[in-house]
Amino acid sequence: MSIKHFKPVSLMAMVVVAAVTPAASQQNKIPKTQVWIDLATNSFAGMPDMGPMGGLAMGMFGGKRGTNSYGSTRYSGSPGQYMDIALLNTLKPGVPVEQSIPSGLKLGKSLSLLPYKETPTRTGEPGSPGEIRDFKVRILIYWGCGNTIRKGQPRVIEMSSQDGKLKASGAMQGRYAPDRSAKIGPGYVTWPNEKNRQNVSNDASTIGEHVMTGEKIPESLKFQLENNQDFMPKINLRSAGDLDSGITWNWQSISQARGYFMQAFGQQGDATVIWSSAETADAGSGIIDYLPPATVDKWIKERVLLGPEVKSCAMPKGIFETSKGRDEGGSGGMLRMVAFGPETHFVYPPKPANPKTPWDPEWNVRVRVKSSTIFPIGMDMSGMDEQEDGNDGKPKKKKSILKGIFGG
Repeated sequence: MSIKHFKPVSLMAMVVVAAVTPAASQQNKIPKTQVWIDLATNSFAGMPDMGPMGGLAMGMFGGKRGTNSYGSTRYSGSPGQYMDIALLNTLKPGVPVEQSIPSGLKLGKSLSLLPYKETPTRTGEPGSPGEIRDFKVRILIYWGCGNTIRKGQPRVIEMSSQDGKLKASGAMQGRYAPDRSAKIGPGYVTWPNEKNRQNVSNDASTIGEHVMTGEKIPESLKFQLENNQDFMPKINLRSAGDLDSGITWNWQSISQARGYFMQAFGQQGDATVIWSSAETADAGSGIIDYLPPATVDKWIKERVLLGPEVKSCAMPKGIFETSKGRDEGGSGGMLRMVAFGPETHFVYPPKPANPKTPWDPEWNVRVRVKSSTIFPIGMDMSGMDEQEDGNDGKPKKKKSILKGIFGG
């Protein structure tokens, strides 16, 4: 075939999607240009649609002012959709990169990835270096779905310090997955950044073509994101029952979800209570994050995570303060739930079928997605949308549980 009559194959068709194994590990070849994209959907379950108050809420959580910052996909608890993008190009480290994006992202035609700058950390409280203040902590750990507390629970952990002497009993066991987030630092470029902290719209979508350009960036660096690499829906979590009789959590399935995990914190007298949906004694501290699909599958088999088919989980009664305890100054608690989504890897050029064929990948892209929600335990949200009638018969302003949450 002559070059004149050769029809080039679509670049998109040449990009390989590796569903589980990171592209960088194939044949131990690390592409010179690597891209990490994390997507997160955060919500406050149990809170009704605030309607006209939505604008106020957006202002509270950044809204048009743009308070977005890199790392929010992992650490932000504010409701909304979040996206972190990091790029390392060893051919020309630390040089700005433009990423053309689909219109559905509603962030303009492109994003500017700029050299990463460390965010100043808050200074610690005053005190002598190495000083250990006196304290006493008691932690009760419960686990498993069910209405009643199981035999052998809770696991008790006690720690204290007096006159500089530390004492501890018990151990907080748990599973941990290696941190595989981009090790951002000198040479990396990121979005969001100090010049663009725009918040992602709640109805934004990543679906479409993404193209990255810049000095020494491979001309082939373009990829197509589909439904599986888009923001996950909010977790539609509902509760039935109360702290006195026990609470059952119910939710709707999410098509992208590979597994679920629930973790709750609260009080029981002077003790801190931790409960998780795991069938083993795992407090869950190392689980509330992005997890590799292989780890999700493994932990579902080991009954640490709930499978994608699960739609409900009961929390034992009596592990948190009851209504009587709250009346006497106690409180309920807070539950957090995570839906682990897919992880996708793109690599170009594709890995040859023959392992003896020379292969030098130019770039790879990893996309991770998850959805999480928090639910206030023991807080009645039913009056949020109710209206009180005034003396003139006209409805007065809505009752607002937000006063208790936001201090209004």
